[in-house]
Amino acid sequence: MLTVYFPAQAFATNCYVLATGRRQECVVVDPGIGVMPQLTEVLTDLDLKPTAVLLTHGHVDHVYSVTPVCGGELGAYIHHDDRYRLADPLSSLDPGLLHMFEQQFGQQASWKEPEHIVEIADAQKLTLAGLDFTVSHAPGHTEGSVMFGIDTTPDGLPGEVEVTSTVLSGDVLFAGSIGRTDLPGGSHESMQRSLKDVVLPLPDTALVLPGHGPGTTMAHERMSNPFLQNL
Repeated sequence: MLTVYFPAQAFATNCYVLATGRRQECVVVDPGIGVMPQLTEVLTDLDLKPTAVLLTHGHVDHVYSVTPVCGGELGAYIHHDDRYRLADPLSSLDPGLLHMFEQQFGQQASWKEPEHIVEIADAQKLTLAGLDFTVSHAPGHTEGSVMFGIDTTPDGLPGEVEVTSTVLSGDVLFAGSIGRTDLPGGSHESMQRSLKDVVLPLPDTALVLPGHGPGTTMAHERMSNPFLQNL
């Protein structure tokens, strides 16, 4: 699986581009703030054509560029419980922080809801750009947080990395940490259930590509992540 990712200009949110190879259709995951120049460069260099945008949840740092990527044609896939966040994700930002971003990027922040929003549900199967995804609802960071599982792995991984599948974990699971639960819509109790019932059952051979920070494996997180201990 051709896999390219890079951090957004704000919050260092990982934006992923997934495809079966060069000159193919692709899926864009979590296009955040200020990603369009680099995303356009990636798509042009690899001759990729986006066919859908997958959103792990509805926070502005994960969805800000979804409408420019989708245009008027592509579907924006988001869990039903976070669908409401696409009405105005900017409203969740502190006004002072919003002003700081506007100064950084030299323009006023604006938002337009995607024209084609596809609500997804737990255990749903999606086939997009020749790739098969499984949706796992994992609330806690937000009500509609999900992880996307794929039964393949990125091309070019080092030989010592023994993985057989991939999980795009959004802000549910990070390398050595988990997503915060103290924001509106977050729940410590829901996160604990998600970690126990959704994350821990993942196989050790799953490669985890999180919403922020470096990739990891379930084997490593099971042994070292303090938030997965004693569950």
